Amino acid sequence: MNDKPNQQSPAGEKALEAARREKLRRIKELGIDPWGSRFDDHQPIGDIRAKEEEIRVEPAGDCETGKPPEQHGPKVRAAGRIVLRRPSGKVHWLQIRDWSGTVQVMIGKAQVGNENFELAKCFDLGDIVGVDGELKKTRTGELTIFAEDLKFLTKSIETPPEKHKGLNDPELRQRMRYLDLIHTDGVLETFLRRTKIVESIRRTLGGRGFVEVEGPTLHSIAGGAAARPFITHHNALDIDLYMRIALELHLKRLLVGGIERVYEMGRVYRNEGIDARHNPEFTMLEVYQAYGDYETMMELTEAMIVEAIKPRPSVAPQCDCATDGRGFILPWGEKEIDFTPPFARKTYDELFAEHAGAAADDIEAIRKIAEGIGFETAGKHPDVVKNFVFEERVEPALVGPIFVTDYPASICPLTKRKAANPAIAERFELFIQGMEVANAYTELNDPDLQEELFTRQLDGLAEEESMAKMDRDFIRALRNGMPPAGGLGVGIDRLVMLLTNSQSIREVILFPLLRPEKEESAKPQAANIQSPIPNP
Repeated sequence: MNDKPNQQSPAGEKALEAARREKLRRIKELGIDPWGSRFDDHQPIGDIRAKEEEIRVEPAGDCETGKPPEQHGPKVRAAGRIVLRRPSGKVHWLQIRDWSGTVQVMIGKAQVGNENFELAKCFDLGDIVGVDGELKKTRTGELTIFAEDLKFLTKSIETPPEKHKGLNDPELRQRMRYLDLIHTDGVLETFLRRTKIVESIRRTLGGRGFVEVEGPTLHSIAGGAAARPFITHHNALDIDLYMRIALELHLKRLLVGGIERVYEMGRVYRNEGIDARHNPEFTMLEVYQAYGDYETMMELTEAMIVEAIKPRPSVAPQCDCATDGRGFILPWGEKEIDFTPPFARKTYDELFAEHAGAAADDIEAIRKIAEGIGFETAGKHPDVVKNFVFEERVEPALVGPIFVTDYPASICPLTKRKAANPAIAERFELFIQGMEVANAYTELNDPDLQEELFTRQLDGLAEEESMAKMDRDFIRALRNGMPPAGGLGVGIDRLVMLLTNSQSIREVILFPLLRPEKEESAKPQAANIQSPIPNP
């Protein structure tokens, strides 16, 4: 008769928790704090595994008796979470994991003593433990810490999810990111890679003389981009404020003030849809360089991405890239992305002609294409119609990385025009796998033209639709003289998606926006109290 509790039933879950709480009680009876204390001088498991070459094997002393060769390994100290556990008589086998790797631990009663062995009987999956011991190999060659002393660091009351059934639901994974990081293969590595990518970008910018600043996240005017903001109210001043939708206008004020190379990497907020490429709260990098232009920004964008791909020595994992002498090639689903510089460059009109099915200057043909897609063209500026077709027909075809240059000026109100052709804006967007990753301008610094373009942009729009007002202080700042400059915006989350082979933006944002959790929301299926480890 199978007397194990049904783990999927409420009664089963209560029984599993009760078993853990009983072990919690026994740990306290042993005079041990089940919530642990500081554990100094432990080494990352990745570093411990790198000590494998220090293990020395002495020849067997007695061939007739079959005495095994003696091993002498380095003394190590590790701390980690128990992810596998198999008690076997007077020996317990564990696998513990930290953020740098996993290692096997052998706990023998003769080696650790009675008190420590009684403690080991109270271990559960998910508990956090410390171990001192000698690094050696088992008969089957498995690298193992042969424990000499144990330290209990934290008891896990909640039973971990069953490996194959517990965390299949993407929303459950994102809601319980703490479990996702522990139990889903590759998730922790992805977020560690994200930190390394961000570090690399900051290092590249710092090496070129840029300084990082922090601008306000609450704005009195929603400006710098065409997007619907989140609105809040400040009680003391009795005014509405907007969560920022862009970083641009405050950073340009700093150019006016004399900070010639400036950037900010921070959160922006847009009250819009959610899908695989959009989250209402996301990370934006904006960079401004006095006396540069959009060509300057193109070179900087390429350098930041290439440097982020280059492997560097680190405990944390790097991007899974292959350097083959030609450049950098990264996986993307079943495809690959070749980031070998220089990236391709083509104009907006060249790509329109290639992919849209009409010449870039054939207004009637473009209107017909737009209407066929379901876009209402009546009363719309021809360039707005053209850009809709570009977004629908051209952007999905841009495998890239490719810089799309020279956009219609009418859709770029913050951009300087080409001297030889004022209908064209000095702007580029970087596309990779159909996604816009970066957007850059030669910045407009003519205050009168900027005011005219702002006014035209807001004309005919209801305030609640445009969610923007004229930023007159920004115009006043321009009147004091902003140097000619290049400006760049990079969607950090999308870039991380591409460099970590993640197909959804939610896989690279630790805590994406989700609907409130329902009380009856299903919990992940619990794991067995002990899990098998291959025999040594």
